[in-house]
Amino acid sequence: MHPSTPLSEAFRLSAPHKAALHKLGIGTVRDLLFHFPFRYDEAGGETTIAGLTAGADASVVGTLEKLETRKSWRRKIPVAEGFIADSTGKIKAMWFNQPYIAKMWTDGTLVRASGKVSGSGKKLYLANPHLERVSGTDAGLFEAAAPAERAPAAPTGFFAVYPESSGVTSLWFRHAVARALASGVLDQIEDPLPPDLLKRYHLPSLRTSLVVIHTPHHPKDAAAARKRFAFEEVFFIQLARQRERLAHRREKSFSIEATSRDIDSFTAAFPFKETRAQKRAIGSIVADMRAGHPMSRLLEGDVGSGKTAVAATAAYAVVRTRPQGQTFGTLQVAYMAPTEILAKQHFESFIKYFETHPINIGLITGSGCYKFPSKIARDKATTISRSQLLKWVENGEIPILIGTHALIEREVRFKHLALVVIDEQHRFGTNQRRKLARKEERLPHLLSMTATPIPRTLALTVYGDLDLTVLDEMPAGRKPIITEVVSPEARGAAYAKMRAELKAGRQAYVICPRIDEPDPEKALAVMAKSVKEEAKRLKKDVFPEYEIDILHSKMKPAEKDRAMKKFSEGETAILVATSVVEVGVNVPNATIIFIEGAERFGLAQLHQLRGRVVRSSHQAYCFVCPETRGERTLARLKALTTAKNGFELAEMDLLQRGAGELSGRKQWGISDVGMEALENLKLVEAARSEALALVEEDETLAGYPALASELESRTRGFHFE
Repeated sequence: MHPSTPLSEAFRLSAPHKAALHKLGIGTVRDLLFHFPFRYDEAGGETTIAGLTAGADASVVGTLEKLETRKSWRRKIPVAEGFIADSTGKIKAMWFNQPYIAKMWTDGTLVRASGKVSGSGKKLYLANPHLERVSGTDAGLFEAAAPAERAPAAPTGFFAVYPESSGVTSLWFRHAVARALASGVLDQIEDPLPPDLLKRYHLPSLRTSLVVIHTPHHPKDAAAARKRFAFEEVFFIQLARQRERLAHRREKSFSIEATSRDIDSFTAAFPFKETRAQKRAIGSIVADMRAGHPMSRLLEGDVGSGKTAVAATAAYAVVRTRPQGQTFGTLQVAYMAPTEILAKQHFESFIKYFETHPINIGLITGSGCYKFPSKIARDKATTISRSQLLKWVENGEIPILIGTHALIEREVRFKHLALVVIDEQHRFGTNQRRKLARKEERLPHLLSMTATPIPRTLALTVYGDLDLTVLDEMPAGRKPIITEVVSPEARGAAYAKMRAELKAGRQAYVICPRIDEPDPEKALAVMAKSVKEEAKRLKKDVFPEYEIDILHSKMKPAEKDRAMKKFSEGETAILVATSVVEVGVNVPNATIIFIEGAERFGLAQLHQLRGRVVRSSHQAYCFVCPETRGERTLARLKALTTAKNGFELAEMDLLQRGAGELSGRKQWGISDVGMEALENLKLVEAARSEALALVEEDETLAGYPALASELESRTRGFHFE
């Protein structure tokens, strides 16, 4: 075998196996070796069913019986259940919210079931056990393509449990990996990490790590291997980031010449007093843009901390600067938002911020274009054709252009683009900036902004090429939001509080995980409330006297605009919506948010959602209503009621759920093992400092050919740009 050997040549694979391996992204022997287990069970550690005790984590081998699907009596959630029997007895097994289990498995199948023993006395059951087929019929799958080769005996000690897909099991992976390891393929894989680095941090070699992560004799062996791979992944990300950072320093950009007096005159017109954090952020950004090298800065700020005001000030500093060699015109700003709703809100906000410093501001989205001010009414915006807007942008007549991803379309051309502001799109890279600034040799400055709580370790890892600025203060007069986890019996009291706020002239959001009710034939699969049905129920049974409207992603842009306009202007009292409102929607009069199916959202997303009602000096309330009441669910949601801010919440989420469950890990481009590193700040800081030192010593890594080769290979998969 060779690392690049396709698995279809190394093993006899059926069509279902090939499809399952393709789904998992495994095509070669190397891919197989780097498909790591997610847990380990002790070989021979199974117990008999008669020996099970309540509260224990157990593994039993037995036969499945009487599998069926039903709804739980109290909470009406879907449950798959059945029995597992061995020679000493039988025990019930229950899978909550997983009705498909009863269809995936058939009665009479011999399995290993691993899970927690719940219940008491004679009413014990296995809760959500992991099932693994242990039938001997799978042995034929490991027959070698070359008859002379034979699979080695399965290792003793602990056995690995792998991420699976329908058609390929952990048993298959254990046998396949054992054959690969016995083939000598490890002799053909070079360790990319320098020996002195391994020695300095007491990390095992690549060869040792690959052996023990798949076939450990003790949990600490696997832990050491996982630590090595976690360090390695963060280290390679940091190498790429630090090289980007050095490359940015060599680029030329626009030197922004706005004075401190200019900045002070602009911020003095704000309808609120700047926080110290805002002043620090503005100072750092303006200083960066004066230097003549492209700024790359990430502005992190809790919901409502005033990031848009900072961005508007940075934009003002840019448009106060003349293009080099000219006594007329201004430099330009592109401001990209993730949704049309948010782009339109920023357009309106910028009009207000620049009220005493009037300039042309444009808006471009997929559904239309606008310009402020109108030639007819100087205090209003007007719709214009796309071609006319693009012409004015290309001529430099529109200094600030706000939009969605329509901004980076081929026909959008700027004359002197000096600043790109990106809202909630943090990995907007150099290539995209070059596309926006097609006519310029100079690279525009980049200000990326986020209200998403990011753990410090993740920020250090993923945004290693960006300077970080944190807005850690809220504007004066903002009251901390009151958050409550609502039990079914307390729903009436929550509605009463909501009615009191509505009577006081305030407005409310109700958030649901779904848009429509599920197909009746699949109703058992998803019990989450839907926007459409919940709006009808609230209007009929709870708040018949109030205007209720809906908002969700499947609505046409014009329908969304209409719904948001009615809500913004107070015509609608209650807006029932999906999480489409989580980013940036700003209605200061809304003071209450009711989140249904709260456990279906990540803590960061819940924090974003409740931020919709922290937009004024009025007391705000957030009610989170889980569908399930498990201890883990309640512990997670309880964190919402105790965390002081989003950053603290992010750290709590990391500790409670583990890095492997952080929402958005696909967005970060980090594997499950790499995410484990984020629970260890010292490991991340060590990987960062080592990468920085290495790049400053040898940016091309010419002295480390194996490292350079691996970095090139990995960079192609990072999708940095």
